[in-house]
Amino acid sequence: MASYLPDDEDIPRVIPRLSDLTLADVPAEIGLFPLSGVLLLPRGKLPLNVFEPRYIALVEDALASHRLIGLIQPVWKEEDEEEGEAPPLYTIGTIGRITSFTERSDGTYAITLSGIARFRLLRETALHRGYRQARVDVSSFAGDLSEVPSAPFDRQKLLGSMRRYFKQRGLGARWSAIEQMGDDVLLVTLPMICPFPPAEKQALLDAGTLTERVRVLQMLLDLAGPDDDGPPS
Repeated sequence: MASYLPDDEDIPRVIPRLSDLTLADVPAEIGLFPLSGVLLLPRGKLPLNVFEPRYIALVEDALASHRLIGLIQPVWKEEDEEEGEAPPLYTIGTIGRITSFTERSDGTYAITLSGIARFRLLRETALHRGYRQARVDVSSFAGDLSEVPSAPFDRQKLLGSMRRYFKQRGLGARWSAIEQMGDDVLLVTLPMICPFPPAEKQALLDAGTLTERVRVLQMLLDLAGPDDDGPPS
């Protein structure tokens, strides 16, 4: 059965509008959605298919309250997989708000998370309905709620490096749409769509400012090496 979130004017006042959210609206304890190799940045949008029972429970609980979920990457270790233990987590993740969802007839969900702000994981608490929870701190990331522009950067160099990176991996992209993006949108979109390994995704999330994110992103793209066919067209 299809469902949808109401328009902002229909949202009860106990749940602030997306544009009105402040760090004070983030609870001290939040449910976690560990996903390896997935990056959600503040002001980014991430579609997710939710089918595991524990994460269905997480989505249901979030929809019934503040609609907030902590997306964070696990730090995979071979011994964790062998022993069947829950892997440790990176210390920084992103608070995402469910801004749209569809409930399917089989009880699974398709949701969209909108990135609000990063958080620092302080300590995990008891499992709830099968999913992990943690005490978190968002006070270090107040700047995530404001659109602070990056320092000037070489946009054409960055896009050229991304074209080369995608070409070497046989990947396609809507280049005309990417080239029309404003700088701030570009610096949210490119890190999220590039198929970097988990540790490199985390380095982008850990970057303290947009300027630092540009530096890390350019470095990661350039690690792909030169294009044998010359510069990208």
